[in-house]
Amino acid sequence: MTPGSSRRSFLMQVAGGAALWSSTATSPLASPSLPQDEADGEAYWEQVRRLFTFGEDKLPMNAANLCPSSRAVAERVTELTADIDADCSFQNRGKFRILREESRSKVAAGLGVEADEVALVRNTSEANCTVSGGLALKPGDEVVLWDQNHPTNGVAWDVRAARYGYVVRRVSTPERPSDAEQLVDVFRRALTAKTRVLAITHASNVSGMRLPVREICALANERDVHVHVDGAQTWGALDLDLHALGCDSFAGSAHKWFLGPKEAGLLYVRKDRIPHIWPSVVAPGWGDDTEPDMAGARKFESLGQRDDACLAAVATAADLHATVGARRVEARILELATRLKAGFRELGGSLVTPEDPQLSAGVCIVAVPREHRREVFDRLYIEHGIAGAATGGLRLCPHVYNTMEHVERALAGLRTMRDLLA
Repeated sequence: MTPGSSRRSFLMQVAGGAALWSSTATSPLASPSLPQDEADGEAYWEQVRRLFTFGEDKLPMNAANLCPSSRAVAERVTELTADIDADCSFQNRGKFRILREESRSKVAAGLGVEADEVALVRNTSEANCTVSGGLALKPGDEVVLWDQNHPTNGVAWDVRAARYGYVVRRVSTPERPSDAEQLVDVFRRALTAKTRVLAITHASNVSGMRLPVREICALANERDVHVHVDGAQTWGALDLDLHALGCDSFAGSAHKWFLGPKEAGLLYVRKDRIPHIWPSVVAPGWGDDTEPDMAGARKFESLGQRDDACLAAVATAADLHATVGARRVEARILELATRLKAGFRELGGSLVTPEDPQLSAGVCIVAVPREHRREVFDRLYIEHGIAGAATGGLRLCPHVYNTMEHVERALAGLRTMRDLLA
């Protein structure tokens, strides 16, 4: 895409009996006012912040749960939804097949994988459950989980185990690991001759710890163990190459760090693993690999009627990431997170999240006694306009739409509640 404005104009064309839309765009990121010679300075990030519609009175800092969509994504969804409502014929909706494939291709390119390895599902939960419900496991087989997994990559395995008779084992990692190898060793010791699946979380939403997934995948691959990675806290936050990462499947949500529309998500399955996973939902057209709509990982998105406007807007979110650049996005998130963690320390707070950026990502948690969490969480929002979460303590997750001033404002708010921190 040529970087362009947050608005897109659409030209109706007819091809093969179906209308398709091609779009031209000129993003504010490419406007003359953007200080390209200071691309990593605060002036640049102020321009990025202006691509979002939230006001300065209530600042989002909870990307681990929900991010605001950019203005361009929101307008894309609105305009395409209006288009469907104006003409919901098969002829008019035919263009959404092309737009969906555009989204798929851009998501795949951003992750270093092939389009046929990507399914556009509804969220991480659905992607996780597709894997846990779709792998053929039998009594005597073993599934190893990290005990910090989200319930959809944890409890979901227990539910299937109760039905099919396989064994689920959970492993814990040190609260304050000395280095990445200490974390890898936990999983090395956990794998046995009976292990068929290792299901882990790339970065924890309850501690902020980031696992050394590449190294963990490498040791699992040596044992022919399927590795599924919940990437809800890393898709859109880190510069990812899933082929290089070495996982067999990977899940993510567009409404979190990817800054996309709501109810869109990602399920990546490595090409040679696709035949080994059954879909959890079977709708018309499933199983016909001769149809382009069903080839490869597309079989996992055979879900019936979808929100076509939402799926098309995934491409718009991908454009923003590509324009800023995944490496720069990651560097900025780590910069903000590093300052936030340093500020927690200055306040005398006890960090739950590792300070080492190699062992963490954008999720930052400071310990707060359980009896004070709700008060700190509420006061930070009501009195200081910072929207965080009371998860594992006080959780703040800054993203590229946050400025360094926003981070300082959050720390200033916590300074007024220093006595409530652990």
